[in-house]
Amino acid sequence: MVNGYVVRQAITAALTANAVRPLPGYRVGIPAFFAGWLTGELAPHVLAATATDTAVQIARRRRDPLGFALAGASVVGLSYLIAQSRRAVQVAEDALVEAIGLDYVEQLDQAPSPADLATPWGRVANPFAFDRSRRRAGVQVKRDVPFAPYGKRGMLDVYTSTNTPASGAPVLLQVHGGAWVIGKKEEQGLALMEHLAAKGWVCVAVNYRLAPRDRWPAQIVDVKQAIAWIKENIADYGGDPDYIAITGGSAGGHLTSLAALTPNDPDFQPGFEDVDTTVQVAVPHYGVYDMAGVGGHRNVELMRDEFLAKRVFEQPYSAAPEVYQAATPLLRVTADAPDFFVIHGRHDTLVGVTQARQLVERLRETSKRTVVYAELPYAQHAFDVFPSIRSQHIVRAIDRYLHWHWNMWRKEQAER
Repeated sequence: MVNGYVVRQAITAALTANAVRPLPGYRVGIPAFFAGWLTGELAPHVLAATATDTAVQIARRRRDPLGFALAGASVVGLSYLIAQSRRAVQVAEDALVEAIGLDYVEQLDQAPSPADLATPWGRVANPFAFDRSRRRAGVQVKRDVPFAPYGKRGMLDVYTSTNTPASGAPVLLQVHGGAWVIGKKEEQGLALMEHLAAKGWVCVAVNYRLAPRDRWPAQIVDVKQAIAWIKENIADYGGDPDYIAITGGSAGGHLTSLAALTPNDPDFQPGFEDVDTTVQVAVPHYGVYDMAGVGGHRNVELMRDEFLAKRVFEQPYSAAPEVYQAATPLLRVTADAPDFFVIHGRHDTLVGVTQARQLVERLRETSKRTVVYAELPYAQHAFDVFPSIRSQHIVRAIDRYLHWHWNMWRKEQAER
């Protein structure tokens, strides 16, 4: 007879082991991601379930050495993952200090308090309670505002709050991920938008047309069109059209960085070539920065040839290398690139961390602006989709960075 407790603990132990050391290689990247992502970001919850399951066994006077050994191994591994998640606050703070100086906090409206740097256990305990958290923070969302004639794919949401001023608020544009083929504006970046909107920012979450129904470059064209919409309309919501921060993860990280690095590129602005699509700062998360495979990494070439060529570009790299290269942020870096805060997990099995390292290196070699880079130990892809220990620390670090940037930008404008 199969012992259910042993089976549950064996599964938990295997998931924990994969989160600590994911299975390597392009072929297993997706299953390794799903297993490691959920286990790593929900480690406190998995730990509590493991402890509860074991306590029930003990209370029933059931002795199962194998099950107890597996549970013990899981507890050790999960505790380690929790400790690594809590390190995110220091990793992010060290990255900020390294790039913009120890005195950056003096440019904030107020220095971070101990509560700002502490682990927000109350929010982490129920990570999916977005509606309740949003109401508590006084955040309102105006949904499905059309910005382009594509039905649902041409709509955006605007987040404001009772703290949003009548005019002049900084603006954040959130671009969802989903491998350019899936995803919705309501699904990603929620914790960050909720946090910043509560502090008076105007946040915009945008849909865009998806491949393969609409092949590249429809996706970046739509992001550019959303920027154009913000420039023309965001003042009606209290936002400053002259200050736009852009963020997004995965495919959204790619679109974020590409939009930031290609302001006013007529190839990406058909029909609105004369509109200014400049943004002031970019915060890409675990983005794809090498669509053309120029970095010389086999996993990147496999993604290019086996996925991008078939689903996004719908033509092989050999047939149109210039199209892939134009879509590659690594090849679009110039001295005029805006400020960047690049964030990536070291254990990312979908988009290897080498792509982030290469982008940061090229930005620091070429750009005249600041480049912050936070590489998070034991973090998987999509670590910020829901509030976890790690993602909440990163949300607060982005908050500090963007408020610093906003204040410095206003100072620069006043001195001109």
